Amino acid sequence: MASHEVVGKILLTQEQIWQRAKEMGEEISGDFAGEEVVLIGTLKGAVMFMADIMKNISLDTQIDFISASSYGSGTVSSGNVKIKKDIELDIAGKNVIIIEDIIDTGNTLKYLKDYFLSKGPKAVKICTLLDKPSRRTAQVAADYIGFTVEDLFVIGYGLDFDQKYRNLPYISYLEG
Repeated sequence: MASHEVVGKILLTQEQIWQRAKEMGEEISGDFAGEEVVLIGTLKGAVMFMADIMKNISLDTQIDFISASSYGSGTVSSGNVKIKKDIELDIAGKNVIIIEDIIDTGNTLKYLKDYFLSKGPKAVKICTLLDKPSRRTAQVAADYIGFTVEDLFVIGYGLDFDQKYRNLPYISYLEG
């Protein structure tokens, strides 16, 4: 794919995402002023957004990653959450912020939040690039939301379709 080809219909530009990440990083810095935060990125989709958020947080910050999935290679959540890679940090007594690419049904994120809460952190907050509330089936809400989107199949900026398109510098959507 040549870099000048646009895949799908552009929903959010790189500049819009950067600006929102700056605002969100500043908000997190204000909410946790004088404290340390642990950012836990959900692999693989949150990597690009997590880097943008990290650059805009003016606090002592540790990072870790978790890989959990309820999708497999399909486009519809299977509902069964499996942890493929666990965190390495001890998060007991710490301020944890889960960095997510998108909240769809919310099943995986609810599972992860409950899982992290069981490890005794001071706080667990959720920061997501995209929120798709129309698809929510689990009782979970983000504390920091980049953008709310309609029920579209979005790709780019870390979001994939069968492991493709994560490297697009924008978010677009595929029409069925």
